[in-house]
Amino acid sequence: MKIVVLKFGGTSVGSIDKIKKVAQIIGNHKKKKFKVIVVSSAMSGVTNELVKKSREISGNFSNEEYDVLLSTGEQIACSLIAGRLNHIGFKSRSWLSWQIPIITTGLHKNSRINKINKKKIIRYLNEGGIPIITGFQGINKEERITTIGRGGSDASAIMLAKFFKAKKCIIYTDVEGVYTTDPRKLTKAKKIKVISYEEMLEMASLGAKVMQPVSIQDARLNRIDIEVKSSFINKPGTLITKRSNIFNHKIITGISSTQNDSKVSLIGVRDKPGIAASIFKPLSKNSINVDMVVQNISANGKETDLTFTIKTDDLNKTTKIIRANKSIKFRKLLLKKDVAKISIIGVGMVATPGVTFRMFQTLANEKINIQVISTSEIKISVLIDKKNIKKALAALHKEFKLDN
Repeated sequence: MKIVVLKFGGTSVGSIDKIKKVAQIIGNHKKKKFKVIVVSSAMSGVTNELVKKSREISGNFSNEEYDVLLSTGEQIACSLIAGRLNHIGFKSRSWLSWQIPIITTGLHKNSRINKINKKKIIRYLNEGGIPIITGFQGINKEERITTIGRGGSDASAIMLAKFFKAKKCIIYTDVEGVYTTDPRKLTKAKKIKVISYEEMLEMASLGAKVMQPVSIQDARLNRIDIEVKSSFINKPGTLITKRSNIFNHKIITGISSTQNDSKVSLIGVRDKPGIAASIFKPLSKNSINVDMVVQNISANGKETDLTFTIKTDDLNKTTKIIRANKSIKFRKLLLKKDVAKISIIGVGMVATPGVTFRMFQTLANEKINIQVISTSEIKISVLIDKKNIKKALAALHKEFKLDN
């Protein structure tokens, strides 16, 4: 059975006219003799509006009811898509997660898909139907609706592709594919034709908003190729696949940046085993994500300076937690907003010496000071002043020949 999974994001189904366009895209795949499974997000803005309503009702709105509430957004979009497909001559119906069912495990608001019952959908496909399935949600063993995190419709599509052994998984969005950097920040950004799971995972984790990191990880673990393309322009998109399928790697594939970061430095912390854990444990318990971490030991070996980055939205909470933490002592607490992280990503740097030097020298030539450095096998990230982000992007994009 030649199955294709098509996923449409919120901007792709953001209006009635856009839903009509989506129905045409689905119909074109059906005409190519594919068995088509469609996954839809909620119409753009709907989920945010539902979240707002939950907050207006209660400052302690339960997670269980939160999932029930938010799942209605996808239900509306799927019904409209199915209705349009029927109108233009195709057999289609909406499928809610509990009707299939899609089984999830884990906590409400952040569950993971564990199993998909294929029987009903396969029967419907064999009858010539086009199932329109609600993304972002499932049902747990207590038969309660669950959601799988914001952006979770991508994960729904990837898991459906896995369980149904789809030939293709296409993610339709409002951009033409994955770019070398954010085209809104740099007009010279170029569309990437092919990118590895690892590179895409790093880019998604570091600020690229095309796909959620957990979805890329699911695709990587299950070896599912993904094509990201536009719902509005009929052009080839970006293929996300395994490294061995990619030839002629560039040294650097893309550059990501974030601009909502703050730097926290604890000066004069007593250097003893477990001190870092004492600092970060209460932050973790309060769901504060710590990113870049640098520790410097004093010459006498008795003190250390610890610097780390967090999202600026968490800065006030972080400050209160650190000041209230009786298990640590420090001489000074330094806080700095208006910083940004810029990262170069590419599997090509594994076998290419001198990449770090080229990055640092390029920034130095632009008189840009590096405050924190973090590296992995295929990534180098630096923290700089936010005011320099556009200048840094342009210089690094040119240095690693991504303009071409």
